[in-house]
Amino acid sequence: MRPAADGTSPPTDEVADDSPAPLAADLRTDTHRLIPSHHDPVVAEVSWVLGGPLGAHAAVGRSPRWTPIRVLFLLALCTLALSWFGKAGCLQQEVVVNAGQGQTAVKLDRDDQRQFTDLCYSDVISLFGAEQLDRGEFPYRTFWFENNGDGREIKRYMEYPVITGMYMYATAWMGREWASASDRWGLPGALPAVLYFDLAALGLALFWLITVWATALTARTRIWAAWLAAVSPLVIVHAFTNFDAIATAALAVALLCWARKKPWLAGVFIGLGTAAKFYPLLLLVVLFLLCLRSGKLRDWCAAAAAAVIAWTAVNLPILILYPHGWYEFFRLNSDRGADADTLLRLAAKAIGATWRVDVLNVVSSGLMILVVLSIGWLCLAAPRRPRVAQVAFLIVAGFLLVNKVWSPQYSLWLVPLAVLAIPHTRLLLAWMAIDALVWIPRMSLFIDPSRKWLPQEWFTTIIVIRALFVIALCIIVIWQILRPEHDLMRRDNEGNQLDDPAGGVLDGAVDRLSWARRTQRPGIEGSGVERTATDRAGVYP
Repeated sequence: MRPAADGTSPPTDEVADDSPAPLAADLRTDTHRLIPSHHDPVVAEVSWVLGGPLGAHAAVGRSPRWTPIRVLFLLALCTLALSWFGKAGCLQQEVVVNAGQGQTAVKLDRDDQRQFTDLCYSDVISLFGAEQLDRGEFPYRTFWFENNGDGREIKRYMEYPVITGMYMYATAWMGREWASASDRWGLPGALPAVLYFDLAALGLALFWLITVWATALTARTRIWAAWLAAVSPLVIVHAFTNFDAIATAALAVALLCWARKKPWLAGVFIGLGTAAKFYPLLLLVVLFLLCLRSGKLRDWCAAAAAAVIAWTAVNLPILILYPHGWYEFFRLNSDRGADADTLLRLAAKAIGATWRVDVLNVVSSGLMILVVLSIGWLCLAAPRRPRVAQVAFLIVAGFLLVNKVWSPQYSLWLVPLAVLAIPHTRLLLAWMAIDALVWIPRMSLFIDPSRKWLPQEWFTTIIVIRALFVIALCIIVIWQILRPEHDLMRRDNEGNQLDDPAGGVLDGAVDRLSWARRTQRPGIEGSGVERTATDRAGVYP
């Protein structure tokens, strides 16, 4: 038997292959992490570009440089770069000459409705002037008057929740400081609106990286599943359409904190997320239903109390100082009608009717109550307690389906939740692609008839297809809740049965409600063995 590469001879009672190099000092390998090229047909096919799936004897979890998180960040940065270039068409500038005075000025090029024909429209750019951020005054205190469509002028304030509004104000302030430094020290400069967009996009990119990071760590043994959140077509189209990445980051970190058994810290991020967008508050409903079944209401109370404290701490100063400005977000959402993207608008159009706003609010709220009650029944009656990510996806998807507003960028809310809830790559990619394509006919709605390239029917068709895709995803989640043995997220690489990798205090918990215990089928109830299997399924970020 020949000596090994490090000069030593192997034991005579073992048969060993020659090593091409000295053995590494670190011989650990993560045997629980699922390898995408082994378990994901899409990744397995793509991996042949780089030589094929990971070898059966390859060491996993030992690389000091190319860790999963760093690779995911690289993928996300490439996607975010594409997203920025997609909006760059709306940053084009042109020189305008004043014929009477012979003076020149630079402005954004909006000729021929460029922002719609080039599909580069972004609320971030439009809101710079619309929300009076270009004036440099403090939001919620600043007001202006505009026509509400029926000939009456109304007093308007900043229309976004406090964290989002203050982010916009801080970005505008940094843009002014950059412009001042450009004048004094010769730094590269641009129009105020362009500086504002670039600085806002930089911050939103960081928020999306946080979303990917937290989602990957919450997935635990399926850490690589977050690649879908990193390269999603929805991120390419909508990362910089509005400020939704702030809320997705807060909710993703809240889920991670809950998974790490820190309910109070999860509550803090739920409160902060709700101060940026409304929908993170729905996570409290999810946790209440699951904690009720598991007898973990004390942990839920800790999360709820922390959420209330965090939300109050952010909102109270603005509420006290500028109550009218603070209330504008709620007033506007109460007074607005059904958006063209929503099923409620399509339903009214199908019968040739128009919604009264007060009736629309009642119908939308009533449908949402039915969604919550239905999900509550599912959580309590399922043969095994659903996973946190499954219920979170269902309630956010249900909210979008029955709400009177579904702006195209709202679909970003579902991306990290879908990654954690549904381990089916082809289906998720198909939904994300269809949802991203909604942007094309959506922009066509704003184009003058003389240059419009798509009829209204195309927009209606793709809206229906998107809704059907989301409903199909919900059906799959419900099926896997009712048939937990088919839920791939409940298995690790070695076939061990897991309970809820993102469940935190719920992971492995025994049902406390007699109703829930009676509905369990033999052999699938929670146990301490499952908790042990989940706890030892570590990752090396």
